[in-house]
Amino acid sequence: MDREVVEIIFQIIVFLFAISVHESAHAWSASYFGDDTARLLGRISLNPIRHIDPIGTLLVPALAMLVGAPLFGWAKPTPMNTLRLRNRVRDNMLVSAAGPISNFLIVFAVVIIYKIVLLTAGTNIPEESMLYPLTILLDMALYINVILAIFNLLPIPPLDGSHILEGFLPDSLQAMYAELRPFGFLLLLAAMRFLDLGVLYRPVIRFFNYLLYAGV
Repeated sequence: MDREVVEIIFQIIVFLFAISVHESAHAWSASYFGDDTARLLGRISLNPIRHIDPIGTLLVPALAMLVGAPLFGWAKPTPMNTLRLRNRVRDNMLVSAAGPISNFLIVFAVVIIYKIVLLTAGTNIPEESMLYPLTILLDMALYINVILAIFNLLPIPPLDGSHILEGFLPDSLQAMYAELRPFGFLLLLAAMRFLDLGVLYRPVIRFFNYLLYAGV
């Protein structure tokens, strides 16, 4: 099979797995802190069908691949009733942070597995090796999960970063910040159009690559 086709397939698999873990982490942590809304709706699941958003999971990633941009997007938001949380402000921040944290945990697991492969087989794995497709998959997993985590930490509604930032704001500024929510998608499009988001995720990818190849 052509390498380009293999990479596209692997990107789709990794992306769907990454968003499923991300949203499951939101749902599980919300249930842990007192709100079982998402859990009762079956959102603690690695089945991507439960998390698919037509725009964020299908359209945006397809357009990104079409124009050669980094694969990114989002899943269907995990429903949460903040009034049921034991500590509304703190727990809302923690539930929001759970998604990106879960993606970083995947990255650490990928680095460990990948490092074992490199220590066992060396850094120059030939294409005919059975391990070669695994290295492509691990590369994709590291890259996509870092981008997904960083992207969701942007303080733009309705991304996770906006909920985390909101928790640090005084009440007066929270009300002003909430007024931006109806314009969140437009702000997000503007950020993707005019900002170089690579400035945020490239240093993180370099850090994990350093951990991966150090001592190999």
